[in-house]
Amino acid sequence: MTTKLENKNENVILAESFEYSDTWIKKLKIFWKRFKKNRFAVVGSIILLILYMASFLAPVIAPYPEEGLTDDIFFTDEVPKYSSYNPIEVITEKIIRLGYKEDLNDLDKLEDYDYLSGLGYLEEDSIFQIVTLASTLRMYKDMEAEGQNIILKPNFFGRDELGRDVFSRILYAGRVSLTIGFVSVGISVVIGTLWGCIAGYYGGWIDNIMMRIVDAIMCIPTFILLVTVMSIFEPSIFNVMIVLGLTSWTGLARMVRGEFLSLMKRDYAEAARGVGAKDVRIIFRHILPNAIAPIIVNATMGIAGAILSESALSFFGIGVQPPYASWGNMLTNAQELNTMLNAPWKAFYPGAFIFITVLSFNFLGDGLRDALDPRLKQ
Repeated sequence: MTTKLENKNENVILAESFEYSDTWIKKLKIFWKRFKKNRFAVVGSIILLILYMASFLAPVIAPYPEEGLTDDIFFTDEVPKYSSYNPIEVITEKIIRLGYKEDLNDLDKLEDYDYLSGLGYLEEDSIFQIVTLASTLRMYKDMEAEGQNIILKPNFFGRDELGRDVFSRILYAGRVSLTIGFVSVGISVVIGTLWGCIAGYYGGWIDNIMMRIVDAIMCIPTFILLVTVMSIFEPSIFNVMIVLGLTSWTGLARMVRGEFLSLMKRDYAEAARGVGAKDVRIIFRHILPNAIAPIIVNATMGIAGAILSESALSFFGIGVQPPYASWGNMLTNAQELNTMLNAPWKAFYPGAFIFITVLSFNFLGDGLRDALDPRLKQ
């Protein structure tokens, strides 16, 4: 009996060594040769690499902290500035835009509410803003007189409704959005792959029960399910990742099951069963590696979908919550018509980064599909 088992084990090892005879170096060369033929996939990969590097190096690259500075409130909705600038000039321009026509060098009058009211041509809201700006202007002038450096760094993407630098927040928000995409897809890939493996391998009543559960979940509109679950739990980065992962695995499970039903009939699967290999070994050593290509492609596309879902949840206020920034919640305060007309950069740049990231992941997914498709000739 022992001799028979040893012979079976030797047969399993021989079958596996023949099946995996190619070296990883050769496989990588073949993969790269196929992948680089898709120019869009290469461009998408480069863009994603730049985005990930910029996002995770945000503390080094960003000119301002994510939460902004104390004085930022005096520079609300400021237009993009591509070089360093003097805050005194900016505050002076804001006072002029508020309608003040008198001597701007007389700070005592600028800070006098009664004097401003007596001019007769200023609205009450404008008077309050001018008084506040005048005190800030005095502070900067005093600092300049003492020889302190008051020059502010550039605001490449302008400032938001609280005066925070949009470019810096875009970089920090990328860390959140991109991480949520990866983690949530990782959760869905693990669940979907295991579910599809079991259903496809064992078939019969096990397959029927498991697939009916999948069908029932897929009947529920995904976004409504997301909104419902996020409304029950406290909105947070952790909960967003978990919920997205637990609600997006069904499509992958169906795909893996279909791959297993097809691969189960291949000669190497039949041979592995014939030499007495255990189910776990057959699933994870023989069949799953041959189904890994569509799983990788599906996961890549899934990251793009997860980023879009997170952006939608955060846009409606049930996703990532302040003070953390994500591309979705940056759009929340930029949805008014007045914002689109007077400060369009607050909506344009977060939206552009979502669009570019999702498009790049789709390009990358197409390239991976072409490179990993075993039906293509080497």
